[in-house]
Amino acid sequence: MSEAPAMQTLYKDAVIPALQEKFGYKNVNEIPKLVKVTLNSGFGQADDRKAAAEAVIEDIGKITGQKAVPTRAKISVSNFKLREDEVIGARLTLRGQRMWEFLDRFINVATPTIRDFRGLSPKTFDGRGNYTGGINDHTIFPEIELDKVKRQIGFDISIVTTANTDDEARELLGLLGMPFRKVSGSGEGEGGEEKAA
Repeated sequence: MSEAPAMQTLYKDAVIPALQEKFGYKNVNEIPKLVKVTLNSGFGQADDRKAAAEAVIEDIGKITGQKAVPTRAKISVSNFKLREDEVIGARLTLRGQRMWEFLDRFINVATPTIRDFRGLSPKTFDGRGNYTGGINDHTIFPEIELDKVKRQIGFDISIVTTANTDDEARELLGLLGMPFRKVSGSGEGEGGEEKAA
């Protein structure tokens, strides 16, 4: 049996006790945990959608160790020269060991390399303990060889948790090392989804 990912060990050894102390959970099943991480990339406006799809699916596979699934247009839109069933994006869902390993690399390896990075928005939770953020440039991941990049890819990252409130989920992700931006009293950082790179 393979060794547990470092972040999963951190969760068990440090995050669970810290959450229990802060929120006073009486039942171990109340303690928030991660369920899955989904990545979603769209390239609907790319002129060469077929080539874009191949590049995106290949590169997301390198980053996550799992093959992405193409997403297709449900209807034709003549203004966008889009035909029904044409590939317009790619998505995948990570669970278990791959989820922990991806989050570890995203938090501890990729985000520190972003130029002028001020942190991810701590406000883009959905009210039910799930977080969505985005990155504009996938080359922050070390698995991507810069000289082989055909196009810059951005994608949204959604983290689904069992937390009942956004505050509990924010604490969970913060304890795991998620680099949230410090929000000042002036209202800085409010608004829509933050793109990390």
